[in-house]
Amino acid sequence: MRISDAITAYILHRMEETGDGTAELQRNVLAEQLGCVPSQITYVLTSRFTPAQGYIVESRRGGGGYIRIQRVKWEPDLPPLMHVVNSIGEELVPAAAQAILENLVSQKLLRPETARVIGAALTDQAYRQIPADQRDKLRAALMKQMLTAVNV
Repeated sequence: MRISDAITAYILHRMEETGDGTAELQRNVLAEQLGCVPSQITYVLTSRFTPAQGYIVESRRGGGGYIRIQRVKWEPDLPPLMHVVNSIGEELVPAAAQAILENLVSQKLLRPETARVIGAALTDQAYRQIPADQRDKLRAALMKQMLTAVNV
């Protein structure tokens, strides 16, 4: 079994254990348990636990930091793109925005041209006039608005 498959299996198992579809873990502790480097866990989170795949990943950095992975509760009458919109939190970093767009394109929920335009509007370069501590909040709000607009 590849390490990325082992990480995925571990996280899914932890989500099942809680019974509510949520797993909370520390990246360094998990890396040590599975015998890998923390960047491999980051890779798995950004590639296999994305909003487009039905997950919300929150992280808090620092000594007491954690990663919380939560399975999105799907509403049957809501279009798939709106589930992604609803899964975006109050803040969104550029890498997460790009990962969401790539997943939407790969699942054919968004055209590549549309994703490129949205992606360009969400870069830090586009926000260079905005204070750094406000960029991620603005990015999340704009991403939600743009995805809602293309969903119509």
